[in-house]
Amino acid sequence: MALRHASPGEVVDLLPAERTLGKTAAIVKSGTFEAVRLVVLAGVEIPSHRVDGAVTLQCLSGRTVIGFENQEVEIGAGQWLYLEGGTPHWLRGIDDSVIMLTILFSAHEDLV
Repeated sequence: MALRHASPGEVVDLLPAERTLGKTAAIVKSGTFEAVRLVVLAGVEIPSHRVDGAVTLQCLSGRTVIGFENQEVEIGAGQWLYLEGGTPHWLRGIDDSVIMLTILFSAHEDLV
């Protein structure tokens, strides 16, 4: 079953009880924040890309390699990584993995 967008105060199960990992799905999206349950299967690579907002990646299960700025790091269950907005990066699953991806968009910088 695919995740639907959550309502404020709603509890969301990020790791399904069944054996299947499920699919990547946006959990919440607003003008300043996006949360995505990202599934990265073993051996699958998500090509290099970038987003304007700062990114956090928290590995909930499995292991994934993340490449950025001429380096590669591995994160496993219980580990977290932060990238500045605009940083090109790619991911490759070592094991089937579930990642909690958070993107923080800047709020109207032109108002400063």
